[in-house]
Amino acid sequence: MNEKIIRTNPESMPKPLGNYTHITRVPKDAELFVTSGQVGVDMDGNVPSDFNEQVTNTFANIKKVLESEELNQDNIIKVNIWATEEIDWEHLDSKWKELFGSEYPAMTIAYISKLGLPELKIEIELWCAKV
Repeated sequence: MNEKIIRTNPESMPKPLGNYTHITRVPKDAELFVTSGQVGVDMDGNVPSDFNEQVTNTFANIKKVLESEELNQDNIIKVNIWATEEIDWEHLDSKWKELFGSEYPAMTIAYISKLGLPELKIEIELWCAKV
């Protein structure tokens, strides 16, 4: 039996308010990967002051961390996003669609007052599974 990750939105519930799935089912024997929160630092260790530049760098870092374990968007089962200022959804959604296409994992978003370093404005954590 070739089990796979299954994403569903139960018909008995309201449709998701954004690009996410209500339930992500992971097969019993899948290997689990959890990343640290990815932030907007570039390869030289610089963190831009602009929120959207941090978003762009964060998604570049997400892509690199996935590739380091031979994972892709199909392996992502849960995303947690923390931001310290209002998200520019048009910009974030464009980066989101580049990475995820039309398959969306479960997701949580929170606005908080601070992240681990004062210059950080967004942090994204991934939970992944490989079947």
